[in-house]
Amino acid sequence: MLHLRIQCPAARTEEVVGLLHKTVGTAHLAVLRGASLDPEGDVVLCDVAREAADKLLQELRRRGLYDDGAVCVDQVDLTLSRRADVAEEAAPGEAADAVVWESLVEETQEESTLSITYLAMLGVATLLAACGVMIDSAILIVGAMAVGPEFGPVAGLCVALVQWRSRLAVRSLGALLAGFAVAMALTVGFSLVMDAFGLFAETDLDADRPQTGFIFAPDAYSFIVAVLAGTAGTLSLTSSKSGALVGVAISVTTVPAAANAAIALSYGEWDQARGSSEQLLLNLLGIVVAGTLTLLVQKAYWARHTQQTLGQHLQQTRAAHHTHRRF
Repeated sequence: MLHLRIQCPAARTEEVVGLLHKTVGTAHLAVLRGASLDPEGDVVLCDVAREAADKLLQELRRRGLYDDGAVCVDQVDLTLSRRADVAEEAAPGEAADAVVWESLVEETQEESTLSITYLAMLGVATLLAACGVMIDSAILIVGAMAVGPEFGPVAGLCVALVQWRSRLAVRSLGALLAGFAVAMALTVGFSLVMDAFGLFAETDLDADRPQTGFIFAPDAYSFIVAVLAGTAGTLSLTSSKSGALVGVAISVTTVPAAANAAIALSYGEWDQARGSSEQLLLNLLGIVVAGTLTLLVQKAYWARHTQQTLGQHLQQTRAAHHTHRRF
């Protein structure tokens, strides 16, 4: 269940209450008259099944409640209520399959912000991968993959393409490009400093690297893995299964490829730089394609499923009403 707190002008309270009453999957409706000071008006509280939340939030937006008041949504981890059970049973579909687009857009927009923390995390991940490349350590490469925050902007780009959010698309693409540019520039400088101290050597880059050689040698598996990871990452994001994101992070070689390309550039190894760049672009493309297609399928499936379920619910309601009139 999701908990809604709606602050609205007193003149619109009955409209909001009526909408919540009509929405299948709502429970625990409460009205606090005059409780809202900014904006001035009433506070309407309600719990709604996750399956029914997206349509309700869209309707509140369409009616201008986002402008006239405020709509706050919280995840309810535990609800002990028979009414909540009935609301969830009445709501179409399963909660695990439902996509709350308003929440998804807000989450990916936050993850796509080009902040100091984001740049620092991506920079540290790339430097860690650089060390893994030079000593041919698979453990460091996996650690760098897990630390990298690049899936946030990639997911934001996928959501923007599906929802036609141009501002989110620009923000996500900007964070992705700027983030990797800064991280690679730091890694070039880091490589030169490490070389000056005798900790990095060009011979290490050119040596046989059985653990990390795949980073600059893209092939068909690179794209396939990226597609699978993009699908899994998107599903974990839309269903709030954050644990799966760790698996996605350590399955795609975006950060290690950027690190290898930066080191190769510092030594003038153009073949490795080109191969690593191709690996990076191929992985990003695979994730974006898979993530966008996954969201499109989810959107189409949920719209069709919701329409069918609501149609059946309406028929049952009419049949029950007709039977009641007969008696």
